[in-house]
Amino acid sequence: FKNMEQIAEHPLEENLAAIRRLKQDYPDKVLIASIMGENEQQWQELARLVEEAGADMIECNFSCPQMTSHAMGSDVGQSPELVEKYCRAVKRGSSLPMLAKMTPNIGDMCEVALAAKRGGADGIATINTVKSITNIDLNRKIGMPVVNGKSSISGYSGKAVKPIALRFIQQLRMHPELRDFPISGIGGIETWEDAAEFLLLGAATLQVTTGIMQYGYRIVEDMASGLSHYLADQGFASLQEMIGLANGNIIPAEDLDRSYIVYPRINQEKCVGCGRCYISCYDGGHQAMEWDEHSRTPHCNTEKCVGCLLCGHVCPVACIDLGEVKFKKGEKEHALTL
Repeated sequence: FKNMEQIAEHPLEENLAAIRRLKQDYPDKVLIASIMGENEQQWQELARLVEEAGADMIECNFSCPQMTSHAMGSDVGQSPELVEKYCRAVKRGSSLPMLAKMTPNIGDMCEVALAAKRGGADGIATINTVKSITNIDLNRKIGMPVVNGKSSISGYSGKAVKPIALRFIQQLRMHPELRDFPISGIGGIETWEDAAEFLLLGAATLQVTTGIMQYGYRIVEDMASGLSHYLADQGFASLQEMIGLANGNIIPAEDLDRSYIVYPRINQEKCVGCGRCYISCYDGGHQAMEWDEHSRTPHCNTEKCVGCLLCGHVCPVACIDLGEVKFKKGEKEHALTL
């Protein structure tokens, strides 16, 4: 999804009334109030007001990609100094636990997250939407969506941003000063598998918006059910046991073992003869996939193959997987995990 929501047009008192009503109707549920101000005084006052209205926690939105003021949103989230200052202001106004919501429109999130921690934040929420222009109306030469003949750079969300979110969560969790700092994971979560990936990289809680907009609240039940079965299958006694377990297997690219090649194995019985693997390898790879026009079947030339497995990625019927392993010339054979 691309959105240009900017900020709510409802008066503050109307939003506070909604918080009071929600807490009254659902007293056992955790109610998190999202706030955003233009200066320290506004942040402090908003924090005080939402606590008085009944919120259980505050999320400071330092990351909305489209705002009516440069003093708000993702412009703030790119400044460690402002993030720290505004976190301190919120803590002056409220005693509630506080999450600082991070922007992905930045190279390194760790510096800003550390600033939030110094300012008193109790955790990080990441990521918000990604600044984007999604498409152009080719006839009118206007970006989409069109607002009275014009468009704007704005936020992109949904499944496509999940890899970006996972990368930031992994980097935050592996920073020495943030290893135990709570993270609420956001960005492209639609299934229990998505949820599990966020948890395995270190998120302690999860937030879902675009997925619910598309499929409704029922997907949350599916996530809970799927995660419960996954925990049982993996032998975990609780969700807490799986948090961050994947990080030990993510290392710098320069440290990866590149001493071997894994050739593709083609299941000819499953192959439908579409030729996707041949075209991709010939036009975008190493011309290692050969094609028999008569039988419409692919065959790998191991003299040319470098083991990139592009062929497997483009196969529409998953008939190509990992096959023979060969160590490169001069490399000593050793045990491998594939």
